[in-house]
This record gives sequence, C-alpha cells and structure tokens, in this order.
Amino acid sequence: MGDYIISKKKAAIIGAGFVGASIAYALTIRGVAREIVFIDIDKEKVDGEAMDIQHGIPELGGAVVRAGSYEDCADCDLIVITAGRNRKPGESRLDLISGNTQILRNVVDSLKKYYTGGAILLVSNPVDILVYECTKFMDLPDGRVFGTGCALDSSRMVRMLSDYTKRDTEAVKINIVGEHGDAQIPIWSRASIDGILLPEYCKRRGISWGQKEKEVLSEKVRGMGAAIIKEKGRTHFGISTTVCYLAEAVLGQRPSIASVSTVLQGEYGVSGVALSVPSVIGVNGVERRLEETWSDEELTLFRQAADKMKGVLDTL
Repeated sequence: MGDYIISKKKAAIIGAGFVGASIAYALTIRGVAREIVFIDIDKEKVDGEAMDIQHGIPELGGAVVRAGSYEDCADCDLIVITAGRNRKPGESRLDLISGNTQILRNVVDSLKKYYTGGAILLVSNPVDILVYECTKFMDLPDGRVFGTGCALDSSRMVRMLSDYTKRDTEAVKINIVGEHGDAQIPIWSRASIDGILLPEYCKRRGISWGQKEKEVLSEKVRGMGAAIIKEKGRTHFGISTTVCYLAEAVLGQRPSIASVSTVLQGEYGVSGVALSVPSVIGVNGVERRLEETWSDEELTLFRQAADKMKGVLDTL
C-alpha cells in the first residue's frame, strides 16, 4: 500500500486582485482551507485583504489568512496562480498572451526555488496557453499543473439550461470542453436532465429543442465573460466559486469530476496542447482524464480547437 498523504489544507494564492481575494473569501467561508497565504507585490493591499476576510463571523470561517512570500509555498497542498492582467472590454482572452506569459514566467522563477509539492492551479488567462507554459516551466508529473479551463463555462451552461428547462441546476449535467474561449464545445450528445438525455427530456416535457436552441445557448455562454466585463468591468465571483469547488477536491481529498485544462497525452487523438476535458481532480491535481464517447462532430471540433492552440503556441 502507498503512503497516505495527510493534507495540511494550506493554500497559497499568487495575485491578490479581485479574483485572488474572491477566491480566498470563498475558501474561507466554505471552510475548505485552514491556512491561506496571499503572495503579491502590493504588500499593503495584501494585508488589507487578509484582515478584511478574517474579520467576519468566526463560525463562518476560521481559516488563517495572511500575507506571505514565495517561501511559504514550500509546504502548500495547493498553489493558485491568479497573477496577470485581466481582460478589458472588447478584448479576447488570447489578447493577454504576451504580457501574462511573461508574468507567469516571473512567478515560476520565484516559485521553483521553494516548491516541494502540491497541485498548481492556473486561473489567469489565456488559461490553456498558461497551463501549457507552466507545465513546461515546472517540469512536474502529468496533471500536477492544471487550469480552471472550461469548468466555469460548464457551470454557466448548467445555469442556462436550468433556466431554459425550469429545472434545478442539480438535475442538469453537461460539460463544455476544448478552449476556455471561442473554441469551446458543449458536449450536447451527453447532456442530460434527471439522468435523461436532453432531447428525450425536452420531448417528454413539451419543451422546444433542436439545433437553433443549441446555437443560441452556446453563443450566450461563449460570450458571457465578455458580457459581464462590459457591464461591470471584471468577472471574479463565478471563477472564485469554481476554484473553491476544485480546491475542495484537492484540499479535502474528495475527488471530483470537472472539465479542466491539462496538457493532453493522446486523449481524443490530441497531445502536446492544454485543453479542457472531463477529469478526475484529487490531491495531486488531475488524477485522470476521462475518455468519453462524443459525437463525430464534437470530436472534429475538439481536434480543430487543438490545432488552433498549436498555432498559437507556435507564435510564442
């Protein structure tokens, strides 16, 4: 038998902007982490965020939240990287490549000196490119570096389908795979409500369902991040609760399945790029990527997304 890993439930969050602070807040009130270390060049802001989060009702979250440095990553179970510039209205995620790749390289240079283990979760965009780069920079076992990827897109689609069918979100199952961006693919062939495939469920309930409905929902979800940024200037709540769900699998040692981004090793005929596929997340990050049966069209679109990512990587 292998050694049982005892989690200290310690997490580091690199980057204390709106996203990093929202993640720390979510981890605290859910009781996912016992200790959260903020790492950011703006020390004064980090101290303020840490104090603000800890000043709530203790019964709703007793985590120690404090400012720290890269040295504190040495014994972390989870390291979350949010450092980087956020999208501005009208920008795509890929517009952030050059600046955020350099920021990531600086983060990794500082992190590698002290890293002794733990899963590394990328949140910054373009997340698929940064997952590939971080995996290359860190040279860790497969799955140890992963990104939020299409987990948030999948959650958004669940919400949209829930609203459309007037059914609770818990009853809706669907994954979005591929790029966290324009080349994302909803896996309609496996979508279900109450365990019944979506077309059959809608037929039984007299709900209109076909190609038109698919296209409308896909387009809304694909553009949802940009729409939120246009209306309020940033997105941070949705991604913070997504990270909290993934962190619970790592820190709580309770394996979960989500569509997250890792460097593929031949799954679905794709390798050498990071894209999202349904994956088992556990204490070591992505423990296993699931190879489901998709429709021929979905598989073709996924491989086209891989070709797109390879083209982007060739420009770096």
